[in-house]
Amino acid sequence: MKQKTVVITGGGQGLGKVIARDLLRKNLKVAIFEIDREAGTETAEEFNLPGRFLFLETDISSENQVKKSIQQTIKAFGSLDFLINNAAIAINKPMHQLTLEEWYRVLNVNLSGAFICAKYAVPYLKNARGSIINLCSTRAFMSEPDTEAYSASKGGIYALTHALAMSLGPDICVNSISPGWIDVTSYQKKKNRKSVALSGQDHEQHPAGRVGKPEDISSMVLYLIDDNNRYITGQNFMIDGGMTKKMIYV
Repeated sequence: MKQKTVVITGGGQGLGKVIARDLLRKNLKVAIFEIDREAGTETAEEFNLPGRFLFLETDISSENQVKKSIQQTIKAFGSLDFLINNAAIAINKPMHQLTLEEWYRVLNVNLSGAFICAKYAVPYLKNARGSIINLCSTRAFMSEPDTEAYSASKGGIYALTHALAMSLGPDICVNSISPGWIDVTSYQKKKNRKSVALSGQDHEQHPAGRVGKPEDISSMVLYLIDDNNRYITGQNFMIDGGMTKKMIYV
């Protein structure tokens, strides 16, 4: 992996930050596309790996910004092997209160942003025989109230994944990961970082016996980018402690 390069969107905090950290530990070169300048700068200072880590302030819903950041990544690292479409936002409120602008913003970042990043990464990924991993969600398959925009965007990611796999194979593998409850509270930017005490009930309601950790997701990312696993494409991997298989009766 030493000479390989990955782009991770939304890599300045939360799950994206942990994925970036774990791929750096495997000697990849990492570029994060992060809209939050404060989070991106903090992460760059924390990792402190010039020559191997690059923070590019990017709104992934902007085609021009994505195109520029892809070009900067190639200029810095010389190649692009993997794209991790992780960045996402949520605006959860009753449907009659959700404005059309808010609806569009969620879909533009979560769904269109993934498509735009793939569009401009593909020429380099094809040359590298690389892969794309899209972060989907259990919310693509089940919902809580007032999550229409977020759930719709993640349902789109699920469909976009298998469509891209058909369009880009065999040169590029495309898969998605659907996390369940993953505790990322300690990986937010400093001013938002807090320690949350999870209860026994929080853990015990999961068939796996605990709430998820970011490493549960990054380990699947590492598995999917391994050249030995290129027979896997067009698939979605549910990593939720078994919750989507649990029948609940009240």
